[in-house]
Amino acid sequence: MAIYLDNAATAYPRPESVIHAVENTLRTISGSPGRGGHQGGMAAARLVLEAREALAELFCVSDSSRFIFTHSATESLNIAISGLLRPGDHVVSSTMEHNSLARPLHRAARQGVDVTWVPADMTGRIDPRDVAASIRSSTRLIALTHCSNVTGTLQPVNEIAELAHRAGALILVDAAQSAGIIPIDLSFMQIDLLAAPGHKGLMGPPGTGFLYIAEGVSPEPLLVGGTGTSSTSLDQPDDLPERYESGTQNAPALAGLLAGISFVSAIGVAAVARHEAEIMSRLIAGLKDIPRVKMYGPGANVERGSVLSFTVDGIDPSDIGHILDRDFAIAVRTGLHCSPAAHRTIGTFPTGTVRVSPGYFNTIEDIDEFIRATKLIEGKF
Repeated sequence: MAIYLDNAATAYPRPESVIHAVENTLRTISGSPGRGGHQGGMAAARLVLEAREALAELFCVSDSSRFIFTHSATESLNIAISGLLRPGDHVVSSTMEHNSLARPLHRAARQGVDVTWVPADMTGRIDPRDVAASIRSSTRLIALTHCSNVTGTLQPVNEIAELAHRAGALILVDAAQSAGIIPIDLSFMQIDLLAAPGHKGLMGPPGTGFLYIAEGVSPEPLLVGGTGTSSTSLDQPDDLPERYESGTQNAPALAGLLAGISFVSAIGVAAVARHEAEIMSRLIAGLKDIPRVKMYGPGANVERGSVLSFTVDGIDPSDIGHILDRDFAIAVRTGLHCSPAAHRTIGTFPTGTVRVSPGYFNTIEDIDEFIRATKLIEGKF
């Protein structure tokens, strides 16, 4: 692919260090983490611990055991929702959620949990006053995305977290589009649970993710089983992280995640954010000059994530994506992006949008070529 602009789906390319780490672990580490006192098992356990500690350092948390490794942000969100909510509980969410959060909440609602979906405005932003008005005495959780995967809108997480805690509720944040891209300081932000994948902004391999669980929060595990510890008991261990990490861990993938976190940390998340903000400014300015283009979400002068949706009047988004791929070797995503309620909110349901999501490795030249190609497509229809 000549120009890859679908980093909201998965990061590409990966740093060479990530590829090397996965291969090297497969070739050289002969044990399973926590499953043996021999050198190979100890090496695998050290690798997992290093990855956990790298996450804790990146997100400014002193206790690395609060980070639970999962296979995806989706699994992390399911642990939080199924582990915390019970029939009769109330949860507040928004109309901007990805299905990885919306579907577990929908299932919880079918099992007796009451869910309030707070509508966002046309830019995709949730008003904290609407959240406050939705809170009840039975509200157990406020669950929302940090950065929309459709519009790139950043939600006022800190303000909403204060509302949650004032009401005695917890806050769960989906950081799929922000972890590793936008600074997140968990020593300052009052987030109780943070879910994120490893294969996007953290530049690790697919099949990796984590859930941060703050002190005093203890959802029931999604899975129970072998942990390599407390083997004399049939009860799941209470200690973290073992309580939530049953089964053999994917040491090669976690080695790749460690390399990805190290890569991002060496650059600095703030530097990543500045680079991608520059790219997004160029993208927004270029699309603004194309006559029939309509963009959705916040403008260029508003803090936002590296995701932008647009449509071209009279052209189906899927046709634009197909032509960009076929004729210009440019990868974008089209459709509903697994967020149908978000598209209803911004008025693009059911056809969806063209979504452009630059990453750290994209350049201004990539954006200029994308704009040139989009102008040509718009001019042909």
